[in-house]
This record gives sequence, structure tokens and C-alpha cells, in this order.
Amino acid sequence: MSVSIHDDPLILVCADLQVEYLTQGRRHVILDGDAATSRSLELLTLWRNNLWPVMHLKRIAQAAWFNPASRLTDWIAEAKPRPGEMTFEHPLPSAYSSSRFGDYMSSIRNVRCVLIGFSLDETILATIVEGFHRSHRYQMVGDAVACRQPGTGEAVAYKQSVVNVIGNFATIQSSAELIRTSGAVAV
Repeated sequence: MSVSIHDDPLILVCADLQVEYLTQGRRHVILDGDAATSRSLELLTLWRNNLWPVMHLKRIAQAAWFNPASRLTDWIAEAKPRPGEMTFEHPLPSAYSSSRFGDYMSSIRNVRCVLIGFSLDETILATIVEGFHRSHRYQMVGDAVACRQPGTGEAVAYKQSVVNVIGNFATIQSSAELIRTSGAVAV
């Protein structure tokens, strides 16, 4: 999918780039976290260097396995929001569980959100599906997202299945393609 200056502006949405998902020994550790983190940080740097809008989502679930008081819920150091970047905390998988996020998304028009980050099978999937039903437009960077290892089956097949489902509700794009076309993006 090529992007031109005539397309609507893009907002980079960094989903749950939190230490919890990269800490070895944790139940929700992401196996391919290094690759997804590297690509996410590359895109985040591109957006920041061009002063394009960035939004951060942070999962603050109250479940027993996810202690919001723990340092594990902190952002990855390199992805920590900077002044001027929007942040939204959400208790349920969908970012729309944050009333602030829902209100913000309802108030903007003609914008496409580019989703990257962790919890592909929870936050990213739930947010894209709920956004689709609200007529919000999303695209996901397939190689800049990751999910935890499922209890059974092969992790690669599981991730691909989730990506295939998301493809019904959003555009899937590679980081290389997005970076290659970024010179034509005007926000």
C-alpha cells in the first residue's frame, strides 16, 4: 500500500511497550520481543524525528498476573513517552476501555492510526476490532508487533493467525514499506 501526501495523516500508536512483556521468567513474556521492539523503536524514532503525532497505550489491568504497582508495568526506557506525546492507560484489552481514548478518537477526523507494539492477541486485536466498529481507520505494522507465547501450539502459527484475523479489520503493512513511503507522508 503506497502512501501519498494526499492521504490522511498518520498517528503512530505504541501499544503496551512495557517491561512486563520482555522480562524473562514472566508468564506473559514475548518470545520475539527483541525483533518487534527493534522495529517499533525504529518507527518511533522516525515519527519523533519528523515531529509526527505519537500516542502511547499502557495496560493497567487489575488481574492477579498484572500488578499495576510493579515496575514491570513501566514503559521500555527507549519507548517512554516524551512531552507532547499522548498517553492513555486502559484496564481492559481494548484501548477504548479508557474513556479518554474513546473521547479523543471520536473527536478527530480523517486520521489513520498505525499500530505497533506488544499484546497483539489482546490490546492490538481488541482495539482494532472496536475501532473498526466505530468507523476509525487502523493499519498495523506486521513485523513491529508481538504477542505472548500461547499455552499450546507453535508461536509463529499463532501470531500469523491473529494477524490474519486483524487483516479483516485493518490494513497490514511491513515496517520497511512504511519507512520507504514515509517521505511522502505529510502530517
